[in-house]
Amino acid sequence: MIENALRFSHTLLKNTISPGDIVVDATIGNGDDTVLLAKLVGPYGKVYGFDVQEKAIQQTTEKLLYTSLLPQVELYHQGHETVGDILEANIPLAGAIFNLGYLPKSDKSIITKSHTTLKAIETLLPMLRKGALLIVVVYYGHQGGEEEKEAVLDFASHLPQKEYSVLRYGFINQQNSPPFLLAIEKR
Repeated sequence: MIENALRFSHTLLKNTISPGDIVVDATIGNGDDTVLLAKLVGPYGKVYGFDVQEKAIQQTTEKLLYTSLLPQVELYHQGHETVGDILEANIPLAGAIFNLGYLPKSDKSIITKSHTTLKAIETLLPMLRKGALLIVVVYYGHQGGEEEKEAVLDFASHLPQKEYSVLRYGFINQQNSPPFLLAIEKR
């Protein structure tokens, strides 16, 4: 069975992140990626999570408490563009994930924006260790989503081939702007 973009992002994360690693969830949303990352890095690893919505912080905190994974996670109620203010530039990241768009079942006017997303990606890419992945699940079927999609695609397509491999994965025969995945691997 072919995995959708979100499930495939989890497959990639499971194949590249190990106990003790340091990772970033740039858009914690409903907390599912954060919980997965916390399980993968284990008690000696660290997950740094970012979101601009208090609801996302609360939901994710509850999920982490319920699963006893909160000790290895630091959540920040701020935009992902501030990741460079939190993380030291020399931290060897094992991975990062973004889910662009808006928080499901929430205010659809609060969306990720291309300028903050690109700033976060530009900050995180040099921090990736060799073989690490920066994953962007691009939801763009909302107002403002097409502009962010195009900006991220343009940026990723111009990354130097000798430093990064970029994969685009998604369905091409589905209606209603199906999400797709970009996986950027540090070479």
